[in-house]
Amino acid sequence: MIIKITNDPKDLEQIYKMNYSTFVEEIPQHEISNHKVLIDKFHEKNTYFVAKKGDIVVGMISYNSQRPFSLDQKLDNLDELLPQGHNIVEVRLFAVDPKERSSFIAYRLLQELCKHLIEVGHDLCIVSGTTRELKLYEKMGLKPFGPLVGKEGAFYQPMYVTFEGLRNDFKAN
Repeated sequence: MIIKITNDPKDLEQIYKMNYSTFVEEIPQHEISNHKVLIDKFHEKNTYFVAKKGDIVVGMISYNSQRPFSLDQKLDNLDELLPQGHNIVEVRLFAVDPKERSSFIAYRLLQELCKHLIEVGHDLCIVSGTTRELKLYEKMGLKPFGPLVGKEGAFYQPMYVTFEGLRNDFKAN
């Protein structure tokens, strides 16, 4: 398995399909489309990490370091809810192929992403964590803040972590 940053068109096509299957079919956050692809509204600002087996994307995660973040649009007072004096990044679109979820792919994606973010100077990460996976996020050291966002069937808990608060295995060596 390879984990890498990508902007390869073949990888992006698979990312759009994984976005659709995860955030339309599995978590009903977006509307159904006949095209069965979902291009994120922050796509142009996102940096994508993928986990690949051969030519197949089996996991993905992205980040955006440019405001406004998606949480800026969902919470009127985002900055007031966060610790001050940090270089913030928003992590989004965390998805793993359902057949691969019992493997270590999610862990490795998160590990590589966090190491990269620390290397490029970020020290606070915000996420909209699906309420279905709150235990996973809390094990990593993320702290909930603010009210739930989203809609019925697709609620998310805004969460943050300062990188000094991450588990050691997610920090840069």
